[in-house]
Amino acid sequence: MSDERDRRSDPVLIHLDGEDTGPGPGEAPPVPDTGLEPPEGRAMQTVAVLAARRASPLARWFWRLSGALVGALVSYAAWEFVIGLIASTPVLGYAFAALFVAFLLVVLAIAVREIAAFSRLARMDRIFTAAEEAIAADSLTAAREVSARIAGIYAGRAELEWGLKRIEERAPEQFDATAVLALTEAELLAPLDAAALREVEAAARQVATVTALVPLAFADVAAAMTSNLRMIRRIAEVYGGRSGTLGSLRLTRAVMTHLVATGAVAVGDDMIGSILGGNLLTRLSRRFGEGVVNGALTARVGVAAMEVCRPLPFSEGRRPSVTGIIRRALTGLFGNDG
Repeated sequence: MSDERDRRSDPVLIHLDGEDTGPGPGEAPPVPDTGLEPPEGRAMQTVAVLAARRASPLARWFWRLSGALVGALVSYAAWEFVIGLIASTPVLGYAFAALFVAFLLVVLAIAVREIAAFSRLARMDRIFTAAEEAIAADSLTAAREVSARIAGIYAGRAELEWGLKRIEERAPEQFDATAVLALTEAELLAPLDAAALREVEAAARQVATVTALVPLAFADVAAAMTSNLRMIRRIAEVYGGRSGTLGSLRLTRAVMTHLVATGAVAVGDDMIGSILGGNLLTRLSRRFGEGVVNGALTARVGVAAMEVCRPLPFSEGRRPSVTGIIRRALTGLFGNDG
């Protein structure tokens, strides 16, 4: 009886003579994965939107008046405290007065540094505008003036001494505005471009790594924010436009506003495929894909920062490729596509 029950429970196969049974399981096409969205680089998009956002005029006036009011109250309270302490205990009173004066001197020094930083950024903007006008008008005189101003900015840089000598020797031989500016770009800005690119690659690598390996909520946003702020500040320092705290914030807002306005922080359909090849992301998790996208968007921010900080616009063929930057930055990080 038990053998008969076992035979009845076995699967029954019916073979139909002359009929095609269709492909086997090994020949069936893969099931499309429609449940996972492609990586979007949300951390970098969030950073760009936050950095580019401008407060309303009412909010700006609120914070300005609040700061002025708090500063006035603190100053008055400190003054009354010091005066009262001098009257009661002269030694301690004068000691606190000296500390208060020292604090005011430090605040004044910070203010002077911020003003100087804004002045340097404005000077770079003026030279950049003059270079564009010289190119548009094909003015040899204007181009030579721009070249001389750029040489004056970098006159004290030891690593650019050779380039400065080359410009001094070869600039009189150039009789075309484009040639003069191309010589200046090749001799002075090429080494600075290489240094700025190293900063961009380091920031892209850091953002990609943190996004891919740290699963904590908002860790990728925090890493992207800090890495991009530091990258933009260092790029400004490379090109001689050293910026203070307020100058860095203004520069960051200018870069992010440009990227948001042009849609450069959006992930294109062929963005990742053109960067690392279509087969790589199919072998990576979504987290690693987000890391690659965030790194690529950081590279876009870096290139935009170079354009903003440079005293000359990129000539044809010299603008860095985001694809090349991200390939160099992520080589060996997530494996090779091959």
